[in-house]
Amino acid sequence: MRKLIIILLLTSIVIAMPMVLGIAEGPKAVEEWFSKLNDLTKEKVTKLHFYFHGIASGKNSTSMPVVLSNATSSSATLFGDIFVADDPLTVGPELHSKTVGRAQGLYSGAALAEAGLLMTMNLVFTDGIYNGSTLSLFGRNSILDLYREMSIVGGTGVFRLARGIATAKTFSFSTTTFNAVVEYSVMIIHY
Repeated sequence: MRKLIIILLLTSIVIAMPMVLGIAEGPKAVEEWFSKLNDLTKEKVTKLHFYFHGIASGKNSTSMPVVLSNATSSSATLFGDIFVADDPLTVGPELHSKTVGRAQGLYSGAALAEAGLLMTMNLVFTDGIYNGSTLSLFGRNSILDLYREMSIVGGTGVFRLARGIATAKTFSFSTTTFNAVVEYSVMIIHY
C-alpha cells in the first residue's frame, strides 16, 4: 500500500510540475528559451521579502543534524556539524502566516572562532506568480551579525539565470529551543 501511495504521489508531481511553473521545461524548451534570450533581453529586478522559520526542536522540526563532528562537544560554534533543512518561508514573522515557499538545503558550522555558517539552500516558491520557481542561495551566514548578505547564484522557472543578494536579519531566536525566525530581503536580477 505504501509503495502505491508513493507511486501515485510521484505521478501527480510529474504530471503537475510543467503546469505549475508556467514556463516550458525540458532540454528542448530550455534550448529554445536560450535561443530567444536576445529577444527577451531586458533584465528585470525583482525584490522579495519573507520570513524564514528554522524549527530545530519539537515534533514538527524542520531542521536537523545529519553529521556531528567529533569536535562538537568542545566547539561553541558548531564547527564541523552539518544540518539539513526544509524550513517554511512565510509572508509575516508568525509561523501561521501565509506560506510562500520552503528553504530546502544544507547549512554547516564553518568557522572555528565565531558563529559562522555555510549556507547552501534552494528557496522553493509554492505560491503566487513565482509558484514552482526556485532561487539558489549560497554563502556565509554570520548569525550573530545584525545583517548578513548571501549570494543568489542561480534560479529556475521565472528566475532562470538569476543573480543577486539575500539580506538576512534575525527577527527572533530562542536559546532554549534554538528555533529562529529570520527576515529575508532578496534582490534578484533575472530575465
